[in-house]
Amino acid sequence: MDETEFWELIDSTRQEADGDPQEQADLLVERLTQLDPDAVTYFARHFESRYNRSYQWDLWAAAWILLDGASDDAFDSFRCWLIGQGREVFEGAAHDADALAELLDDFDEELDGDGEELGFAADEAYEQLTGTVLPDLGLPEAPADPDGVPLNMEDPLALADRLPRLWDRFRGE
Repeated sequence: MDETEFWELIDSTRQEADGDPQEQADLLVERLTQLDPDAVTYFARHFESRYNRSYQWDLWAAAWILLDGASDDAFDSFRCWLIGQGREVFEGAAHDADALAELLDDFDEELDGDGEELGFAADEAYEQLTGTVLPDLGLPEAPADPDGVPLNMEDPLALADRLPRLWDRFRGE
């Protein structure tokens, strides 16, 4: 599975699930179990490399703004959700988190931002196919700290200064 096939699978399942991350995860498992175990492993590598790439202070700030707060676990789920939004949204946000102000049509903090199950789709599909756990993906260790310049998430002024367009659209008064 190459990068284009990875994103096509993400996009088709998101569209079919009408943006519901839980439904998208279920559809991903269903589609992945129609492939061979090697293809599922490649999918997992693509997903995990993007998950690691999204470990950025600015994206954590974006999650904080969109979700009105984001713990470590909430940020992990947000990163999975962000991948589930497809290549355009993910790549745009990974390059410039503030671009989410334009990349997202809307955002409902009750429904959006939690894609935890997307992060387990490849594991579940691989286990269904083989009866064993997904092997080590052979990727570099995940970063210990987010990439970029840290900021105080509890400080609304710092958030508004770092991501002004996103702040204005989703938290501005």
